[in-house]
Amino acid sequence: MAVFSVFQTTFFLALLSLRTLQSEVLSEPLPWAPESLKVSINSTHQCLHLQWSVHNLAYHQELKMVFQIEISRIKTSNVIWVENYSTTVKGNQLLHWSWESQLPLECAKHFIRMRSAVDDATTPEQRFWSNWSSWEEVDVQNSLGHEPLFVFPKDKLVEEGSNVTICYVSRSQQNNISCYLEGVRMQGQQLDPNVSMFNLHNVAFIRETGTNIYCKVDRGDDIKGIVLFVSKILEEPKDFSCETRDFQTLSCTWDPGRDTGLLKQLPQSYTLFESFSGKKTLCKHKGWCNWQVAPESQEMYNFTLTAENYLRKRSVHILFNLTHRVHPMAPFNVLFKDVSVTNATMTWKVHSTGNYYTLLCQVELYGEGKVIQKHNVSVKVNGELVLSGLEPDTEYSAQVRCANANHFWKWSEWTRQNFTTVEAAPSEAPDVWRNVKSVQGYCVVTLFWKPLSRLQANGEILFYNIVVEDLDRPSGLQLLSVPAPANRTELTLDQRAYQIHVTANNSVGTSPASVLVVSGDPGDEEVEEERVKGTEDGFSLSWKPQPGNITGYIVEWCDRPRDPLCDLQWKHLGPNTTSTVISSDAFRPGVRYNFRIYGISTEMVPYLLEKKTGYSQELAPSDNPRVVMSNLTSHSFTLSWKDYSTESQPSFIRGYHVYLKSKAGQCHPGSEKAVLSDDSVCCKYKIDDPKQKMFVVGNLQPESFYEFLVTPYSAVGEGPHGAFTKVTTPDEYSPMLIRIILPMIFCILLIMILCYLKSQWMKEKCYPDIPDPYKSSVLSLIKSKENPRLTIMNIKDCVPDTIEVVNKHEGTGKSPTEPEAAKPTYLYLLPAEESYSGPGPCICFENFTYNQAASDSASCGHVPVPTKAPSQLGLLTSSENLLTALEKNCMNSLEEIPAGESSLNYVSQVASPVSGDKSSLPTNPPQPELCSEYKMQMAIPLGLAAPSSSGSSSLSSITLLDEGEHYH
Repeated sequence: MAVFSVFQTTFFLALLSLRTLQSEVLSEPLPWAPESLKVSINSTHQCLHLQWSVHNLAYHQELKMVFQIEISRIKTSNVIWVENYSTTVKGNQLLHWSWESQLPLECAKHFIRMRSAVDDATTPEQRFWSNWSSWEEVDVQNSLGHEPLFVFPKDKLVEEGSNVTICYVSRSQQNNISCYLEGVRMQGQQLDPNVSMFNLHNVAFIRETGTNIYCKVDRGDDIKGIVLFVSKILEEPKDFSCETRDFQTLSCTWDPGRDTGLLKQLPQSYTLFESFSGKKTLCKHKGWCNWQVAPESQEMYNFTLTAENYLRKRSVHILFNLTHRVHPMAPFNVLFKDVSVTNATMTWKVHSTGNYYTLLCQVELYGEGKVIQKHNVSVKVNGELVLSGLEPDTEYSAQVRCANANHFWKWSEWTRQNFTTVEAAPSEAPDVWRNVKSVQGYCVVTLFWKPLSRLQANGEILFYNIVVEDLDRPSGLQLLSVPAPANRTELTLDQRAYQIHVTANNSVGTSPASVLVVSGDPGDEEVEEERVKGTEDGFSLSWKPQPGNITGYIVEWCDRPRDPLCDLQWKHLGPNTTSTVISSDAFRPGVRYNFRIYGISTEMVPYLLEKKTGYSQELAPSDNPRVVMSNLTSHSFTLSWKDYSTESQPSFIRGYHVYLKSKAGQCHPGSEKAVLSDDSVCCKYKIDDPKQKMFVVGNLQPESFYEFLVTPYSAVGEGPHGAFTKVTTPDEYSPMLIRIILPMIFCILLIMILCYLKSQWMKEKCYPDIPDPYKSSVLSLIKSKENPRLTIMNIKDCVPDTIEVVNKHEGTGKSPTEPEAAKPTYLYLLPAEESYSGPGPCICFENFTYNQAASDSASCGHVPVPTKAPSQLGLLTSSENLLTALEKNCMNSLEEIPAGESSLNYVSQVASPVSGDKSSLPTNPPQPELCSEYKMQMAIPLGLAAPSSSGSSSLSSITLLDEGEHYH
């Protein structure tokens, strides 16, 4: 135990001595420390470039050394980067090292120092670090200038997805500055009072012109910005391949991939390097490059293609044998010789690739746009191939290509050439059919034929020959030539049997004849028509087999049955065929197609077997019938639509629906309620027979309003629900009244006609004309000495003395106790002389103009004329007294007055007497006891109205007497 303690003490003392020695050695400087450290700046790439040297190293001495480099930011204690740089150092050699800063160098101060250590096996004792060199300060802000705001870095170029640091430098600490990326404000970190930085992560490509970043002072006009160019990542070339076509040049191609988007700011280059020869070439094109084959016939090649730009480098490799990458050039000088109806010889030439190489050539023959033959031929210089099995007068196209027969790499391009075989006579007879009609005792035959196909015609058809042979007279032949491309002709024949031969002709010869027999019978046999249903594939038709000798069948139809030229079609079938499917691109939904099936006898005479009709697809009826209403009564009316055609409808009509609307809404037996599309309710009658085109609507109410509609229906629906027709039933008794009123109207019209014819007689009997004074016989009684012709009163001859009008007050001048009846009003002639005391002769008449009640009076009279003034007369005498006196002395007629004793003047309703020659008046006129009465007209004897024979007195006054007032 004591020995162990002594040994341990000795070991610790030795270790302590070794450490003391080591400390002394380390305290001495190493002889190969870095010296003359210089730092430069590359602002474009934001790099620090260091340069230094190692002294005390012999000129031929080389040492492997390690240099440890420290970089601090803002202050020396803030170390941001430490890196060990190893290199081999020679005597008096300048060493270089670069460092790229993520933060723009203009945004902060940087400090750099380094130390070294020997890392060489030849000097194991020198493996300790030297002392640090002094700090080298880099401050770019001092060289920025005096502008108030700076943004860095300038025009930086980065790849898509990179991280970028942006900063700004402000000369004033008081400014509040905001920075924006494409208009979006960024959040940053302040490095010192004048500097802030912004970290952008995973930047994206926005546009070729770059991404805009700017900073501005919030309360000022200072704004600064930069453009950050973001490039798409350079892709690795794809599909890199090399080949030769002539063993002199290698052509290498590749797919460069997508563009980086910054071709101007960031150009990319492609370099081709061959490792066996050590040659290198810069490619001028983006996707391909040529390489000259070595004259020493190098067969193996190892190429490296490098795509490079400022930010990235990509490479691909390829190794191949030259003889395995041969891509022959296209054959040339392709010719055809010895071309016949069915054969042709094809020749071509290929580019020489040497006597040791054989090419495999492939030939393809095209007919009607598709490959019909393929051939492989081995060729060294010239190629030849015989093409057989061709069709006459047919255009063909042949093409050839070649490839390396020993080591196939690629086919050459195709070389194509066309040729046409020569013509031959038509090989098939035309397909002929006919349409027979009987017109005015003649048989009109329309011949149809289908053009021969190209394979059948064997050339261009020029014309068709038609030979018509009369079977009753074999010597009678008719020859008709129809130029192509016509496909029909019309023949007018007698009612006999004829055999028709049709042939097609081209420039070489004539086709076999197509024979058809036409009998005098047009063949319109009555055959029951059968309905068939079409599908998408067409119409499936079948018929019963015919007994006896038959050579075949023909099915006839029209592709366009609604057109005047229906485009007649037919199909030939063999004698053992009893069914077929008729299809056509012309078939349309909603169109009825009619098919006729004919049998062809051994004598080539066709006869009708069956008729079939149908639709490829039935549609609902397109229109409704035009309905005529008749026999309208109070309880029924009749509907008819006889002109409605069911043949033109888009489906088979199965019947009709009659819709009836009424306000009552009640449906009678035989009908059912139906709800229309507009939710209205009506009664529906169903007619199951499509041939029935008349219907009687009964059980109606008199004087009721109805609406009706008739629409057809089929298996797929009914016709459109259009406008309803309105009708109102008449009154139940209206017909009886009509039977009575019409005869009455007739009788009245007859009576009116008779009355019109006897109008003169009726006028004279019922309402005679007013008498004409000039024609009146009364005028013959009036005699005038001075003017015997004067027979009518003239106003200039009227000299009245006084006119007194006496009438009653209307409204207020009447006592309530007075009777309601109005008194008659009269016109009186009174003498104007005061000395006149004789009896008062007068002529009076009723004045209906002033008092209609006067018509009730039966007579008029006269009163004695007093000697007082006329004004007093009206006051002393009332109308009642005058009326009493007049009634006593009324004279019934003027006929009692002698014609020779007095003269008369005509007086109208106003009763104005007219004076004639006063000297002619009789001196002693007779005194009539009665007055004359005439209600409408009045003849007045002047003698009665005259006062005396003195002649000096004036005409007597005319006084109108009535109750109430008088006027002078």
